[in-house]
Amino acid sequence: MKLNKTQTALGVAAVLAAGALAAPTASADARVEALEAQVNQMSQMLQEMQGELNRVRDAASRSASENTAKVMELDEWAASVKSAPAEAKSKDHMVLLRGGWARNNGPRGGFDLDGNPSALGLALGVNGPNGDPLASGLVGPNEGGRNAWYFAGGFDFSTSDDLFGLWDGAEVLAELMVEYKEFDDATFSALTGQNVTINQVNLSASPKIKFLKGSDFRPWLIPIGFDINIISPPSGAVTVFSPGAVFGAGADYRLYENIYVGADVRYHWAADSLDGVDTNTLTAGGYIGLGF
Repeated sequence: MKLNKTQTALGVAAVLAAGALAAPTASADARVEALEAQVNQMSQMLQEMQGELNRVRDAASRSASENTAKVMELDEWAASVKSAPAEAKSKDHMVLLRGGWARNNGPRGGFDLDGNPSALGLALGVNGPNGDPLASGLVGPNEGGRNAWYFAGGFDFSTSDDLFGLWDGAEVLAELMVEYKEFDDATFSALTGQNVTINQVNLSASPKIKFLKGSDFRPWLIPIGFDINIISPPSGAVTVFSPGAVFGAGADYRLYENIYVGADVRYHWAADSLDGVDTNTLTAGGYIGLGF
């Protein structure tokens, strides 16, 4: 069939109209699909954010729970400490007051009584009854007793609780001690006729090792300490002191709070006699200690 111009024109118009109508429809579908994609992406992001928020909230909750548990534990510990009875604290340092019996190795004397001229007589220009420079006139080596009584006072200072890391419970202390011993009386007949007291003073500084730290009963020993012997009356050469050493052992017991009682034995040794005067002495006695 042959189309005329009018029909042909109408057909072309119809085709153009259909194309015009179809183009907007295709563009709208693309936009809708893009919007749906964006919505889906935003939804996914929101879900991820929600998951992260949940994770943070759970972590914060666990942390708060742990902190609460720790606070409760500290509160319980503080309450237990407050409710616990107070214990008497042991004191490491001590003041010592000692006393007892002493015995010299030999009879204690001073100036010789042999009647020979003495250094003192020569120095003073004093003559004795026989016209010679004054003999000493004090008790000689065959006079004066070997036994004596003594009293002493000193301090213990704690320096280590475990023998400087070598022995747990073996405490090391530094002891400072002054000890006075009195032996006998003698007559200084050549000068005054008055009695003279024969005595001796020992000054010592010693390391002391004390065992069983924390126990009420504690034995101890002094392996060796420095000692100075001072005598009166002086020797025939007017010497009054000499260096030496001290050794000792003992034990004490905590009687009440920081009050201690104890006993000890010590030996004072001199490197040499004081011009014939023997100063080596053994002591034995008891003591009272006050911890501080």
